[in-house]
Amino acid sequence: MLGFGESATSPERYTIDRQTDLLNTLLDDMGIGKVAIIGHGLGALVGLNFCSRWPQSVDRMMAVNCPLYFDGIHPRMRTSSPSDLTQWLGSRSEEAKLALADGTKADRRAIQISIESFQSENPFSKMRQTQISCLLVHGGDDPAIPAPPVDSSINLPHMMHQVVFDSSGHFPMIDEAAPFNRLLMDFLLLKSGVSPRELKIKK
Repeated sequence: MLGFGESATSPERYTIDRQTDLLNTLLDDMGIGKVAIIGHGLGALVGLNFCSRWPQSVDRMMAVNCPLYFDGIHPRMRTSSPSDLTQWLGSRSEEAKLALADGTKADRRAIQISIESFQSENPFSKMRQTQISCLLVHGGDDPAIPAPPVDSSINLPHMMHQVVFDSSGHFPMIDEAAPFNRLLMDFLLLKSGVSPRELKIKK
């Protein structure tokens, strides 16, 4: 993602729409057709946006610790420095700290602008209008993006399903690696066009 790690700093391209253009260009340049997208946090928002803009190019989407609404983002995400956010979100385990090793290199504007663009144009709302199989995965103890209550007012359409890893924070793929990977593989092995509600969840 632009503005993160060793990638270019380019504030005019930090919106979710422009980051989505980057993903589309990558797939076009590599000659890749229909894909399964797995995204975490901002990457999940970009993935959801890609699904709504190019639904014919996506078979399924897994969105991990993705905010569904603007007020589902902790205010600290908008005001803290990348260093503070790295320490806050990576404090659960050594593995999480390693995953965020280059988190301090992020351009603070990339975080702020992407959140602002999410407020003005919510990719989750657009995703609800598609018929793409979408699995929403949350860590039950994520301080940054609290998990919506399962079967809550989000009222998911038939092609969407939510799973919460109760003992996970912002990185369920690290905090509960074995069950997360099992869920991921089961989701990828579902027949095309089948709702993720058909998954047999074993956590």
